[in-house]
Amino acid sequence: MALELTLGLTLAALLCEAAFGYPNILVRFLGHPVMWIGRLIGALDGTINRDGDPPGWRRAAGIAALVVIIVASGAAAGFAQKMLLSVPFGFLGVALLGSTLFAQRSLHDFVGRVADGLDEGLEAGRKAVSHIVGRDPERLDEAGVSRAAIESLAENFSDGIVAPALWMVIGGLPGGAIYKAVNTADSMIGHRDARHGDFGWASARFDDLINLPASRLAGLLIVAGAVFVRGASPSGAWRAMLRDAKKHRSPNAGWPEAALAGALGIGLAGPRYYGGALSVDGVMGEGGRRACTADDIRRALRLYRAADAVMIGLVAALALVAWNW
Repeated sequence: MALELTLGLTLAALLCEAAFGYPNILVRFLGHPVMWIGRLIGALDGTINRDGDPPGWRRAAGIAALVVIIVASGAAAGFAQKMLLSVPFGFLGVALLGSTLFAQRSLHDFVGRVADGLDEGLEAGRKAVSHIVGRDPERLDEAGVSRAAIESLAENFSDGIVAPALWMVIGGLPGGAIYKAVNTADSMIGHRDARHGDFGWASARFDDLINLPASRLAGLLIVAGAVFVRGASPSGAWRAMLRDAKKHRSPNAGWPEAALAGALGIGLAGPRYYGGALSVDGVMGEGGRRACTADDIRRALRLYRAADAVMIGLVAALALVAWNW
C-alpha cells in the first residue's frame, strides 16, 4: 500500500477521533471494534484454553489463538479498506473506521475525571482511577491516585495512540487493526496467572515486540511536547528517559513514563499493589517529587495534548512530503 495513502488515512483518522471521539450512541447500538475483537478472544479462551491440558499444549493453543486473532482482524480490515476505497468518498469511510483504533479523547477524559474526583475527595479520586488502572485503589492515598493516573496517561499514550498510528502508517487499516487486536489480546489473556500464564504467553510477548518502536517514539514525542508547555523540561524528560526507562519491569512502559516524569519533575512507578500482591518497579524520574496532586495530573494532561499535537503535525508533514515526492 502506498505510503502517501497510509499517511493520509492515519492523519484523517487521528483528526477525526481527536475532534469527535467514538459516539456513545454507536457503542450502545453497534458496539466498538475492540468489543468485537474481545468477543473473539473470549470465545477462543473459553474453547481451547482448557484447565486440564498440560502447559505445553496450552502454550501451543495460545499461539494458535494469536494467529487466528491476527488473521481475522487483518482480513476483516483489509476487506473493508479495499471495498471502501473502490467507491466515491470511500477514503473518508476508511478514515472513520481507523479513528476507532485511537483513544485520544477518551484517554484525556478518563484521566481528567481522576483530577476532578480528587477535587471532591480521596474516595471519588480512587473510584475514578479504578476505571483506568489495575492496581488496588483502596491502598492509594492522594499522591498514589495522582501517580497512577499520570502513569496510565503515559503508558496509554504509547499503547492507545502512538502505536496504532505507527502501524497504520506502515500497513494501512489492516496494520492498525492487527496491532489493536494483539494489544487487546494482551490485556485480556496476557496475564501471569494460573489460567493465562501459558495460554497468553504468545500474545503478551508479541505485544511487547510490536510496541517496542512505538514506546520509544512516544517518549521522544513527550520530550518534544515539553518544549511547548510552560514549566515542563525537555532536557529533564530526555535525561530521565535515558536513565530510568530500563528500570521498569515492562520493556516499553518505562519510556513514556520516564519522559513524562522527567518533564514534570515528579517521581512515578516504584512499589505498587496489584490484586493484593506487591510489584516493585524502579522509580521513573528518580529524585523527582513523589507527592503528586490533582494539579500534577492536569499538568500531565497539558503535556499529553502537546505531545499528541506534535505527533499529528509530524504525520501531516510526512504526508505532505509523500504526496509531493
